[in-house]
Amino acid sequence: MMETGLTIVGLGIALSTLAAILWSIARPSQRLWPPTRYTALTPILIWVPTFVLFGALVALGVLGWGELPIPQWFRFGAGIPLIVIGNIVVWSAVAGFGIHKTGGAVGTLQTGGLYRFSRNPQYVADIAIVLGWMVLTAAPLAMLVGLAAIIVLAAAPFSEEPWLRSQYGSDFNKYAAQVRRYL
Repeated sequence: MMETGLTIVGLGIALSTLAAILWSIARPSQRLWPPTRYTALTPILIWVPTFVLFGALVALGVLGWGELPIPQWFRFGAGIPLIVIGNIVVWSAVAGFGIHKTGGAVGTLQTGGLYRFSRNPQYVADIAIVLGWMVLTAAPLAMLVGLAAIIVLAAAPFSEEPWLRSQYGSDFNKYAAQVRRYL
């Protein structure tokens, strides 16, 4: 019963977020992500669903721990490094980028640090963390919600790039021509 509720919450947040991203891709002038205006409410609208989704994913992993027949050597050998490296990368990027800009606030075009190697190191790192958790826990429902989260994380840059082009013009175009979207 608890797993069903967590799965519904996790998938509901992922699907709602994906719908907002797809809307933003289809209608850039009416976009939802990145927000058209950064207000005091913006961090709440972004971070609460994000943390609830990740919380549901963690809980589903714990509740379904080891249900899938994935060898432990692989679970721990691949899962833990993905989680650790992903966290190092994401928090390094956040430290260099700033939490407010991570939540959609306007700032300067970030091209240094980890952004020299990927236009989206935070999304890549978040995907690594989710994938690592999916592998480590070998929990079916964590796999389902994790896959939905990965789809959202992979789609997000497509709604951000038109906004980045409009904000930074030729600087972004030059940067995008030199640095890959993911890796």
